[in-house]
Amino acid sequence: MLLEEMQDAWSDFADYWWAFLVGGILWFVIAVVVLRLDLTSVAAVGVLVGVVLVITAVEEFVVASVQGGGWAVLRILLGAFFLLGAVWCFVRPFDAFWSIAAALGLLLFIAGIFNIVYAGMSQPVNSLWWLGLVAGLLEIGLGFWASQQYLQTRGLLVLVWVGLYAIFRGITDLVVAFSVRSTRR
Repeated sequence: MLLEEMQDAWSDFADYWWAFLVGGILWFVIAVVVLRLDLTSVAAVGVLVGVVLVITAVEEFVVASVQGGGWAVLRILLGAFFLLGAVWCFVRPFDAFWSIAAALGLLLFIAGIFNIVYAGMSQPVNSLWWLGLVAGLLEIGLGFWASQQYLQTRGLLVLVWVGLYAIFRGITDLVVAFSVRSTRR
């Protein structure tokens, strides 16, 4: 039953397999730019943060239009806040990058906590829940380590982190593209 539902979901995307292929290639281009570890890398990460903030703002506006009521007003304000942040990232990408580098320890700590909680919650249905627990503990340890380092070291860590994320995301998108394409036949 579950397998049939998954195949139906894949077949819904079959006509758009090329979008995943293009996305995967773009992630590899981003990885090449970021992993050069120079000023272009720093600017690229600052602009990427701006793009993420624009996408997040659009999501907030869409949810507000569907949700309605008092919460919609708060979502619109949050979306406007994200748009202001995106404009700042596009105008001053270097400042955006160094702001992220300065907050990296805290961000890693928070991500680790979320991964640990998610691992614990998924234990009944996920036999590999312990991998999330290990990842969360490593993120917390890395967060404490990054908090004690100089800003330049944190900046390098951000670049490597974003570069590796882009590589893994590119691989994932390519695998999804060809998996979805194979369901077309």
